[in-house]
Amino acid sequence: MSTGKMMRTPITTHPLLLLLLLQQLLQPVQFQEVDTDFDSPDDDMEEFEEYLEEFHRTGPTRPPTKEKVERRVIIEPGMPLYDRDYCNEEIMRKNVYHKQRCVTEHYFLLMQYDELQKICYNRFVPCKNGVRKCNRSKGLVEGVYCNLTEAFEIPWCRYESFYRRGYVLITCTWQNEIHKLIPHTINDLVEPPKHRSFLNEDGVFVIPP
Repeated sequence: MSTGKMMRTPITTHPLLLLLLLQQLLQPVQFQEVDTDFDSPDDDMEEFEEYLEEFHRTGPTRPPTKEKVERRVIIEPGMPLYDRDYCNEEIMRKNVYHKQRCVTEHYFLLMQYDELQKICYNRFVPCKNGVRKCNRSKGLVEGVYCNLTEAFEIPWCRYESFYRRGYVLITCTWQNEIHKLIPHTINDLVEPPKHRSFLNEDGVFVIPP
């Protein structure tokens, strides 16, 4: 028997096996079925499934829920709010994206959800970006403002982080299931002027005479 024949492998002698192997190697990278045999809480799996659904969604964005707002907006004490990489780390960790693209701006708030939800019942004030009506917090809130600086598609989103302590401006939506207003969008986190001032009836800062 010649050396060439002796060097043949099962792959070279079975073209179908070689074709199947090449197909596996060349197919596009995609999410495979998740092995759920490991011990993982049900809420973690539901959150992961919701993220995948939102990630691949091409139609209208799903209405906000308490859980979604808590996960994406509310933060706990821990990482310093002055950290320059705060937004880059938290946005990736909390999966804050919109239809596979980077969000242009985002706010993280150091407060409880119940406190944020109560703002929906405060008086209306002018918003930014052409939004006519927002609800404003009565007290100052600490948070971080994230501004997109690089890329528009994940995972290459890069943000500049700005610590803020100010009044939260939010929009709210009515949720029929619970018959309550719930936070929809964080419109702004307005830092009060350093000089003595007060708010007029329209919620605008004015300087007393």
